Amino acid sequence: MTPTFKLTSTVLGTPDPRGLADFYRKILGWPVGSYEPEWVTLRPADGSAGLSFQLESEHAPPAWPAGRDEQQMQLHLDIEVDDLAAASEVVEAAGGVLAKYQPQDDVRVYLDPAGHPFCLWIRT
Repeated sequence: MTPTFKLTSTVLGTPDPRGLADFYRKILGWPVGSYEPEWVTLRPADGSAGLSFQLESEHAPPAWPAGRDEQQMQLHLDIEVDDLAAASEVVEAAGGVLAKYQPQDDVRVYLDPAGHPFCLWIRT
């Protein structure tokens, strides 16, 4: 019998799981699944894979873009939006910071409150 696999979450390490989950809740609108001091989950209503936030008290934010001998980014989130300017305002109001380096005109790279890079992008 072949086993089945289902991705249920992407986990982000952070020194503040509740704070980081609240940030992503504000921009994605997903409800909280669990809300513990060291573990928080957000789950979209359609049951697809969500985000989880795990306590990592020694979390070191990655550099963007990373240079030699800097903490490398292990992953990033791509979030499609329908209005890049309006979505950017929402992210900044929630506490996201626009990265200094922007590689494309139709993408905005932001850093979340724990320093994880993520991209807002618009389909062209």
